[in-house]
Amino acid sequence: MHLNDTTSPVKGQHLTLRERIEIQTWKRLYKSNRFIARTLGRSHSTINDEVKRGTACQKKILNGKALFLEAYYAETGQLVYERNREACKPQYKLLKIERFIQYAKHKIQVEKWSPDVIVGRAIELGLYEAYERVCAKTLYRYIDEGLMSLTNMDLWLKLQRNTKPKRDRERKRILGQSIDDRPQEINDRLTFGHWEIDTVVGKKNKGEPVALTLTERLTRYQITIKISSKNELAVKETMERLSKDNPNFPKLFKSITADNGSEFASLSEALQGLSDIYFAHPYSSWERGTNEKHNGILRRFIPKGKSLKDYSDDQIKQITHWMNHLPRKVLNYQTPTEAILTHFNQIQMT
Repeated sequence: MHLNDTTSPVKGQHLTLRERIEIQTWKRLYKSNRFIARTLGRSHSTINDEVKRGTACQKKILNGKALFLEAYYAETGQLVYERNREACKPQYKLLKIERFIQYAKHKIQVEKWSPDVIVGRAIELGLYEAYERVCAKTLYRYIDEGLMSLTNMDLWLKLQRNTKPKRDRERKRILGQSIDDRPQEINDRLTFGHWEIDTVVGKKNKGEPVALTLTERLTRYQITIKISSKNELAVKETMERLSKDNPNFPKLFKSITADNGSEFASLSEALQGLSDIYFAHPYSSWERGTNEKHNGILRRFIPKGKSLKDYSDDQIKQITHWMNHLPRKVLNYQTPTEAILTHFNQIQMT
């Protein structure tokens, strides 16, 4: 017991680099560990342990002879400390969040969800407490580090790359009313009932069936119809049949925006008096970005070069059902089906 020691012992704090430099200085002056402990206000055992950790053997040549000297070095002590602290960090939460990881693996492998959708939907529905899950960024990291038995090949959108160079093309004839005339409320997605239309080709052979796709801009709801061919008559007949089969067609399809493909040449005629038809500028697919995005999702199941003859109408319906039940970040992790039901109910009540 040291009656004249007025330094309060430091508790619960790790040694700093500055303190380690002081220890190195005192050791060079041959001071004892107890003296250093009293000077720094540390316990004797703390200094003892630190000196052991930071002591290293150095080789020196004196008069042509090799001498091995042991001494305490502040830098060595700091490096050992940092390495030990790194090892003491909490390990991955994998064991604590195993249920969530299994849920995420299923959604990625079977239902083709992205990590962002998985996490956002789990939060939206309150499926897991905060300590039972991780964020989307961490989920991506787990996949990158091979901690989930998945690879980036399982993440469809992460592998997409635009490798095609831009090309200047001649202007094409616009088939009808230009997208420039489309009201701002449609451009801003303020109201329901405004769609974008396109065709998805599987195999580029004459007479091959194609998928006719319509995507609602506000809710992202998708309609996919297998038609006999990519031509004007097939599109016209399909849209006429769709309008006749649904008495609420004018309320559901207030406008449709198409590209300038020849297959849409009779679209305005087929829906005259029922829907406003607009045509995007030639070679400007971004003006129908919603539909293009959904066609990209559809390509997960119908890759280029794969004939649509290999897909039944029921299979097309199943694929579309999956797309419409995929939660979307832009919808606050609602599904398109959930988003569109409100509008359907309002239309039926009027």
